[in-house]
Amino acid sequence: MATRRKTKHRAVTKRKPTRQVASYPNPKILVDGAWLEKHLADQDLCIVDCNVRMTIKPEGGYDIQKGVADWQAAHIPNSCFIDLLEELAAPHPKLKFMMTPQQQFERVMSAHGIGNQHRVVLYSRGANYWATRLFLMFRAMGHDKVHVLNGGWDKWVADKRITTIATPKWPTAQFKAKPRPGQIIGKEDVLAALGRKDTCIINALHPDVHSGVKPQYGRPGHIAGSVNVYAMDLIDPKTKTFLPAAQLRKKLGAVGATKAKRVITYCGGGISATTDSFALLLLGHKNVALYDGSMTEWAPDTSLPMETGT
Repeated sequence: MATRRKTKHRAVTKRKPTRQVASYPNPKILVDGAWLEKHLADQDLCIVDCNVRMTIKPEGGYDIQKGVADWQAAHIPNSCFIDLLEELAAPHPKLKFMMTPQQQFERVMSAHGIGNQHRVVLYSRGANYWATRLFLMFRAMGHDKVHVLNGGWDKWVADKRITTIATPKWPTAQFKAKPRPGQIIGKEDVLAALGRKDTCIINALHPDVHSGVKPQYGRPGHIAGSVNVYAMDLIDPKTKTFLPAAQLRKKLGAVGATKAKRVITYCGGGISATTDSFALLLLGHKNVALYDGSMTEWAPDTSLPMETGT
């Protein structure tokens, strides 16, 4: 078994966590900073920073860059950086961040020292949706020993937990995927689900984009029949942690998601929608899929049904 090399890090004043995760019906997929700080040196634990820098351009669109420079400047001790922009994205002429093929995913994880025997903790910056994105990728590849750090890097730093600039290289491992179909899906699957009473399709974009007031993807509006739960409304704006279970249940239950047999989430490019997906999994929902291409794929195709309004 590949072992994790211990690194030296700078100690700073510690604070007790402000929120526990045990109140969620499915708490095992989320860990808090206090837990992670106690387990930093665990030999079977792999910590992954998977952040991507994405800022809005003044002229519209996004400036997208790898987050490796931020990781090099400071990161959680014993963490590695995995690039979701190129390293774990399937080549596509128009769409970024598409789900990687199985062999590529296996190769990347093995190269970073992540094997099937390892537990994995994921984190990113801001709303932490790069971490939830990679969580769903692991889930689609059949690896269940994976968790998201609640509040991500922002809360870790706000709580004055230990950080480092050390950049160790881990020994390679062997990761073998056991793919689960139906986790990350394409437009054909979404089309087949339209109109089904047992399926709830959720748009995680801002309400003004959902309604068509502010078109961002060509055609205004949303996938016909879908409902809106803005991803940022599921996250505490100050701590970047997930809202308590009761609040998540209220927001997602209001659109019928908690009682639906199946839920499909989407957004602009399959990133922020993973916040909605993860929140549903926290609540114990068993059948949640992510539409990978999302509006970047759907909106330009005039053969695909869209509508405006709330």
